[in-house]
Amino acid sequence: MESRLASEHTERRSRLAGAMEAAGVDVIFLPPSSDLEYFTGLQRDLPTFGQIAYAHGWVAGAFLTPGREPLFVLPRMVVDFHLGGKPPEGAVVVRETDDGEALFRRAVGSLAEVRTLAVGSRTWAQTILALERALPRAELADAGPLVTRLRRVKSPLELELMGEGCRIAQSAMDETAPRVRPGATMLDLLEEVEHSLRAHGSRCPSFPTHIFTYGPAAKDSGDETGRMPIEEGEVVLFDFGAVHEGYCSDFGRTVPCGEPPAGYGDSIELLLAAQEAGRAALRPGVTAAEVNAACRAPIEAAGLSSAFRHRMGHGIGLDVHELPFLSAEDTTPLEQGMTFTDEPSLLLDGRFGVRVEDIVVCERGGGRMLGQA
Repeated sequence: MESRLASEHTERRSRLAGAMEAAGVDVIFLPPSSDLEYFTGLQRDLPTFGQIAYAHGWVAGAFLTPGREPLFVLPRMVVDFHLGGKPPEGAVVVRETDDGEALFRRAVGSLAEVRTLAVGSRTWAQTILALERALPRAELADAGPLVTRLRRVKSPLELELMGEGCRIAQSAMDETAPRVRPGATMLDLLEEVEHSLRAHGSRCPSFPTHIFTYGPAAKDSGDETGRMPIEEGEVVLFDFGAVHEGYCSDFGRTVPCGEPPAGYGDSIELLLAAQEAGRAALRPGVTAAEVNAACRAPIEAAGLSSAFRHRMGHGIGLDVHELPFLSAEDTTPLEQGMTFTDEPSLLLDGRFGVRVEDIVVCERGGGRMLGQA
């Protein structure tokens, strides 16, 4: 599928070639994935709970070699039913009655000398075993760390597309919030969110939409309590995202049902102070762990550290969770153009919960929220 990003794919592969040379990697094999989409534009399928499968499905992917176009190997069913019958130029198409391993081996043999082959982190075991048989003298390596370093800083166009995904999510929230009233259920709200996402142009939700309450008689869109009606005074937490031209958003808000409970206003004020502290700390050269600590500081100062049960956030882009993480264990120095979620929350036992989530891009003056006017 052609997209506005087509002009960037060649430049990305050029950067990849330089990184491969520096790492001593001759060839990279990437299965259909966000990595392959990043470098070639081959669009991923929507995920399914039950895995779909085709004959010779394990061959699917592309070999990336410096100085030449990607060499795709694809099952016929993928080409006909997922690519509109139009394989990438030069692709090896494996039909159901073909000897899949022989064609895969032939594709490998068309490459230049391969001493080190890096494979995408989520390559099927069957594919890796076939690569080992085809290249018995080659060293296999994980392409994940190399590819992640290239993907984590976003281009201006990527930031523009991600900002549009954020605006789609905000529109869905604006349309759903008035429906938080007594008698509605978590499933009612989930259906409204996901309908609105698609109506505003999202390809699909970027992850399973989660809508819930916390405290006495908690309700959750992911289990049987999602069918129970909410009552006056309950607080509803939203966590969902849109997909725009392959890029994910991740968004969160808190909406009380009618009159909010005692202490709600103070909790929201503290939550927003934590989000702002994290955003302000998001500068080049600061480590991910330091930014996480800055976000947690106002909540810890209020004596509520145990109510903030997760990290400040995570990298985001073509995948909804990308490295690095804004978390206590991650000491990665941040770079301008990295994108993260800023998502503090408070889960107050026996009372209620509050959360907020926006996407921010690392800049010299601190994090800039995407998708805002």
